[in-house]
Amino acid sequence: MSDRWFDDLPEHDPNDPDAVERALRRQERASRRQQEGSGKQARKPVLGSGRSGGSRGSGGGRGSRGDRRRVGSGGPRTGRIVAVAVGAVGLIIVVWFLFALFQPFKGDGDGEPFPLNVPAGDSVGQIGDLLADRGIISNSTLFELRATLSGKRGDLNHGVHQFRENMSYSSAIDELTKTTSKRTITVTIPEGLSRSETAAVVKEAGIPGDYMAATVKVKGFNPNDYGAQGRAENLEGFLFPATYELKPTADVEDLVAEQLQAFKDNIAGVNMKYAKSKNLTVYDVLTIASMIEREVSVAKERKLVSAVIYNRLKMGEPLGIDATIRFALDNWTDPLTETDLATDSPYNTRTNQGLPPGPIGNPGLASIEAAAHPADSKVWLYVVKPGTCGEHVFSSSLAEHNRNVEKYQEAQAAAGGSPTDCG
Repeated sequence: MSDRWFDDLPEHDPNDPDAVERALRRQERASRRQQEGSGKQARKPVLGSGRSGGSRGSGGGRGSRGDRRRVGSGGPRTGRIVAVAVGAVGLIIVVWFLFALFQPFKGDGDGEPFPLNVPAGDSVGQIGDLLADRGIISNSTLFELRATLSGKRGDLNHGVHQFRENMSYSSAIDELTKTTSKRTITVTIPEGLSRSETAAVVKEAGIPGDYMAATVKVKGFNPNDYGAQGRAENLEGFLFPATYELKPTADVEDLVAEQLQAFKDNIAGVNMKYAKSKNLTVYDVLTIASMIEREVSVAKERKLVSAVIYNRLKMGEPLGIDATIRFALDNWTDPLTETDLATDSPYNTRTNQGLPPGPIGNPGLASIEAAAHPADSKVWLYVVKPGTCGEHVFSSSLAEHNRNVEKYQEAQAAAGGSPTDCG
């Protein structure tokens, strides 16, 4: 240490030891303050790094937060708008679904009730499909869901129920929960209808199945046993017309079985002796009876029309019964045109002699008996009698017939149309 180490001390008296000591203490305090000051300055760059390199980070950090607040001020609002829109759409969908499912404005349906058979063993989904196909409900899937939610899924009964078009799901379910154990299907088949006409009646009655397909052939029933001799392409003529009471689970096969049994029961009581004497089979008699059904409106004329057919067959004259042409065309309502009357068909009895190939419908017992036992008469011509409802004037000579035709035409001209009176 230099002898002049105290030269740096503040002014003092070197010969005064206390003064030297005080000077040293002042120097130590000054040194400590200097060190503390140096420490603060050393720490500043750490803090100051935010001002030099970090000032942008520090200030930028504050600025970034400010910027984010400014940019984000649009973001949250947009998010809230989107959330509200999504919620509104979701609410609309939910409301629509609830309306579609519970149908608060639908009731018991439209129009007159009609019977419909719900087959045994059908699932809820199959029942829904059946009802939707018939226009009873609008959606089979929603119907199934509604039945499940109502707790009645397992309570739906098969059998015949009465439905209307456009029913609510709850109304249809209420009908299906009704018991059908004591119900029957009632169907009335009018006399003389063809298979195609009968099929429409059967469908309207709600009997399930394809009637046309079911009446082509039935195991255990052979038309040849009744003299069809291979001519019968189906069961036309054998489907006995009547009113039938069927079980709730019945289908078209059950109905056809009932019709064939009814035919067997009724035909067994008909005396075919006379017809057989004219070389006519039971199938021929059914064919004649089917034409009688179409020609006769008044019961008392059945045997006379039968006599006309027998006499024409004997004479070799065409039968000229236009109903056979209607059968060939399956046209039972529209007026026949000249082209229709010239139809090239074995069922055209204007252009072909003899009987048509088979029945043109399904005759009732009265017409079958008339076909088996015609009136004992020479008549072979007839024309509508003016002023009546479906009655005819019969004649046994062409001259007499022509006079009857002339009277008809005069009455027709006077009436300005048909001279019949069915009012």
